[in-house]
Amino acid sequence: MSLDSSLEHPYLDLESTDPETSVFTEHKETHKIFVSTWNVGGVAPAQDLDMEDLLDTCNNPCDIYVIGFQEVVPLRTANVLGLDNKKVCKKWNSLIRKALNKKTCCSQEAKHAAEFRCLMSKQMVGIFISVWIRGDLHPYVRNLNLSCVGCGIMGCLGNKGSVSVRFRLHETSFCFVCSHLASGGRVGDEKLRNSNVTDIFSRTSFPRGPTPKMPGKIIDHARVILLGDLNYRISLSDIETRSLVGENEWDLLMVNDQLKKELMDDQALEGWHEGAINFAPTYKYYPDSESYYGTDPGKKGEKKRAPAWCDRILWYGEGLKQHLYTRSESKLSDHRPVKAIFSCEVSVVQTVGGYRSFFLSERFENKIASSRSLEKSNTRQSI
Repeated sequence: MSLDSSLEHPYLDLESTDPETSVFTEHKETHKIFVSTWNVGGVAPAQDLDMEDLLDTCNNPCDIYVIGFQEVVPLRTANVLGLDNKKVCKKWNSLIRKALNKKTCCSQEAKHAAEFRCLMSKQMVGIFISVWIRGDLHPYVRNLNLSCVGCGIMGCLGNKGSVSVRFRLHETSFCFVCSHLASGGRVGDEKLRNSNVTDIFSRTSFPRGPTPKMPGKIIDHARVILLGDLNYRISLSDIETRSLVGENEWDLLMVNDQLKKELMDDQALEGWHEGAINFAPTYKYYPDSESYYGTDPGKKGEKKRAPAWCDRILWYGEGLKQHLYTRSESKLSDHRPVKAIFSCEVSVVQTVGGYRSFFLSERFENKIASSRSLEKSNTRQSI
């Protein structure tokens, strides 16, 4: 890696009146985004829970991490009415921080990455989103806002709904929507989920100001990702579904997947995309088991819960390229976590004055030191 390629460029001060900042240029930078969704079934994490299987920071280091949870607390009446247990979210954030900033990776890129900072985390009953960004990118984040929409009991409580985080990185706007939609495997229950989606898109709103003008609605942002326990099921009988799952017939199951049908119908989810699914359904498992619910003959009277891909990650419009879409194998709850990696271009504007300030700054000196260390390491490996 050359010194020039590792340097970060200064951000344009749009409010500056200095004549030296009147000349500016624009270019594109490519950044990698990790996104994951996990319904943890009200189970609090152990202090020694290893998040590496999920985050995979050594093999696939990214610049932004977005981790969405559902049911971080049991959906009991007290929790649904707003008596949130904040301690469990602190535990999750502590585990995420530890994994992202661990320096024992074999990857040189990961070893020399800047410390990650929590950009925003927010809990609404059982829904929790935690957004992290590389420390050297943090100064270029602006217009950070969140919006919560409850779609649960009485159409407004937060046991179902969404928590959305948006921000601008350099000159490009991002919006991440963590959702938990209506449950149910009966015929017609998918209409409730479609209604939740419509409600979330219409009721989520953000401040538009100040300068430059920021979008007020979800889909008006440049880069948009929807993640969560969307709860869409497979429109086949329990017996047919289990038989096809046992034969790994993902394509045949996908033909009857409710969410895929909605994406093709271009109604509630018009303009949204999902990558190909080549992994087993993520719901519903016996906790701490590799067996799907309803397969233990010794357990009588269990409700039917046919396997389904409840946990999904979608993106809207253009500008995002997906490189990975898979599941992880944690047995913490009755769901398996799902993760994706995207790359996207970000518009960056520099000024003449901005360059001058940057090259005289302490951050420039730190960049040089880090780059030289990395070059020496690469040289030793090539000898």
